[in-house]
Amino acid sequence: MGETRKTGFEPFGEDHQAFRRTVRAFCEQELAPHAKEWDDAGAFPKSLFRTFAELGLFGIRHDPAYGGSGLDYWYVVAYAEELVRCRNSGLMAGMLVHGEMAIPVIGEIGTDEQKREFLGPAIRGERIAALAISEPDAGSDVAAIRTTARRDGDDLVVNGSKMWITNGARADFLTMAVRTGGPGHEGISLLLFPTDVKGFAVSKVLEKVGNPSSDTAVLYFEDCRVPARWLLGEENQGFYHVMANFQGERLVAAVQAVAAMQLMVDDAIRYGEERTAFGRPIVKFQAWRHRLAEHLTAIEAARWLTYRACDLFDRGEPAVKEISMAKLFACELAQRVAYDCMQLHGGMGYVLETDIARAWRDIRVLTIAGGTSEIMKEIVSRAAGL
Repeated sequence: MGETRKTGFEPFGEDHQAFRRTVRAFCEQELAPHAKEWDDAGAFPKSLFRTFAELGLFGIRHDPAYGGSGLDYWYVVAYAEELVRCRNSGLMAGMLVHGEMAIPVIGEIGTDEQKREFLGPAIRGERIAALAISEPDAGSDVAAIRTTARRDGDDLVVNGSKMWITNGARADFLTMAVRTGGPGHEGISLLLFPTDVKGFAVSKVLEKVGNPSSDTAVLYFEDCRVPARWLLGEENQGFYHVMANFQGERLVAAVQAVAAMQLMVDDAIRYGEERTAFGRPIVKFQAWRHRLAEHLTAIEAARWLTYRACDLFDRGEPAVKEISMAKLFACELAQRVAYDCMQLHGGMGYVLETDIARAWRDIRVLTIAGGTSEIMKEIVSRAAGL
């Protein structure tokens, strides 16, 4: 009797929480005060890639031999959860694409030469990375990509275009899907592509509904010659690497959605306690108390669905179904939470100087990027044998 026994699943230890506090302070003190300024400017400072690197935020899971920290995936979860406190979704997109979408596959399947040429500088923030999969006619359907990489001696000659590429206008290199073989998924390879190659051009920076500080570009390739040794992994097996890489991208989206929802609700409650109508705080009205209670319950469900997928991913277990469920549920829920939190703010919720207005605008992309909700439903339905 009298013995205290810890029960339940607790993924974050003391070191994780110390790391979390560092990221939170950085986001709230150094980034959030500039959130609207960077949105209005249409860009965040390029120097922030170096700043994030100095905090170790790009090398969390990577081999220390290339500048990484060799930590577990729960550090990534803590990082992604706290990053929402920067209040600038474009900045979040740029940093997460660089560190959690474009370079992990290099660490997983790259050669030592590729890791030293691309991964190490990316971890140090010296070279900015972008993930170039989507094309004007191929988004979620990766097997439909048309950009080709034809062998010519020791080189590959690249022709085609990519679209919706975050960091595309700033990237020093791309982790890119190209067609090296016949039609369908069996002819696709991954290629590390330096953007200083002759024939490469940023043909357009897209003007988006949200995330205005993030550069999202259309890229053009005309007879671009790169060394064949920059092929990443086995030739014509790139489709499988892209699908595996998608899991990390989708999981980060779910984590980001849950954290963003929690922040929006917390903000809404604070605002509702201060704002009065008919002689009492807004949150004292039963309609709002019950609606917020429903959202808090759903957010908690989304959190633990996502943590279940994170646990499987961290342990290297198959998690395609669970990750797809988490992304589907959390990102769809985020749309409804953002709508109601904006509504609670009334007229102020429609003014871009408020955090909720920009969050409502920016959250929309989460059901589209990294695989649409419709694709997530298809994956889950297939996993269920439907």
